[in-house]
Amino acid sequence: MGVFTPPWLLPLTSDPTLAIRREIDLIEFLDRLGYDEAWIGEHHSGGMEIIGSPELIVAAAAERTRRIRLGTGVISLPFHHPLTVADRIVQLDHQTRGRAMFGFGPGLLPGDAHMFGVPARQQRARMAESLDIVIRLLDGGTVTRQAGPHTLRDARLQLGPYTRPRPELAVASAVTPSGGRLAGRYGIGMLCLAAATGPGYSVLDVNWANALAAAEEHGQVMDRSALRLVAPFHLAPTRDQAIREVEAGFRRWARHADRVIEGGTATVGYADFESFLGSDGVTVGTPADAVAALARYWDKSGGFGAILNQITHFADDEAGRRSHLLLIDQVMPAFTAHCAPRLASHDWSAAHRTTWFGDTFKAAEAEIRRHLDGGRASGNPPESETGPGIGTT
Repeated sequence: MGVFTPPWLLPLTSDPTLAIRREIDLIEFLDRLGYDEAWIGEHHSGGMEIIGSPELIVAAAAERTRRIRLGTGVISLPFHHPLTVADRIVQLDHQTRGRAMFGFGPGLLPGDAHMFGVPARQQRARMAESLDIVIRLLDGGTVTRQAGPHTLRDARLQLGPYTRPRPELAVASAVTPSGGRLAGRYGIGMLCLAAATGPGYSVLDVNWANALAAAEEHGQVMDRSALRLVAPFHLAPTRDQAIREVEAGFRRWARHADRVIEGGTATVGYADFESFLGSDGVTVGTPADAVAALARYWDKSGGFGAILNQITHFADDEAGRRSHLLLIDQVMPAFTAHCAPRLASHDWSAAHRTTWFGDTFKAAEAEIRRHLDGGRASGNPPESETGPGIGTT
């Protein structure tokens, strides 16, 4: 179980310093709860997703946590020189002693691409080219190459990875087949960022099949444990309470999205709050609703390694943290059958209760009789005649 935080930080008038600190505090909290992973996004425009360097959050959170793994979700490769990306990966791999993971993508926001001067039609091609270079560098290669605007001349890393053969890598996959095919080409993980949207949900199995086909073509092997699905969950004791807790936050986000996304929230599959609640990929409800949703995801995808709860901050911090607790305490054990041995032991004990306790009571009665009979045989008065009596306290 993990989280994916773009993050969506609203309102736009809230203090950005506190907002960044809140994301790090949340990761600390999730580490204490026992969450396995946290992935942090990279964005440069729009005013809502204000983390420009997920690597900095990973570095800060790593010093404040003990076991949770920390990922970049994602590094937008067309915006960076591939040599510096590889250098940052290796350094974080050492700083975290192998707890860092690295996701890559072409860049999501059109405003970001515009500012970096990357034409939309070139984003995926540049991402693929940079990924190839980064992997070659991590594997100890030397690269001389012109990659878009970036020149590499006898480029090589001066420090090898802490994790052998290399840190865990993943590629963002949304709706198009490019992400899955790129993951398969190198045999690395997939981050299905749009799993909760209608179009993204519908192609979960298709894009995994694309990855498998590409892996076979390039002599790689895909591992389902490296398939991660991103979807929003907000839980409360009752469904009505969960809905009340997220409605105002959703509408605030929708007003922002309608201003900066062409087509507004409908572009990502949520025309309004009602369609958000009715989406197959969105869970706003009880732990039982979440267990059912995970089963649907499992059936649709054919199996996955992790579900990443998309942090929306639609609810306030208190309700959000309670939701995270419900997910890890009541949903995941039911979905993974983690408590099956406990339940089996309980049922086994209940089934033999009458026999076992009957034998125990008989043994206790026999011991009492033996004690009393022994006292009379020795000429000593039974304890009941000299003291409080057996069975009293």
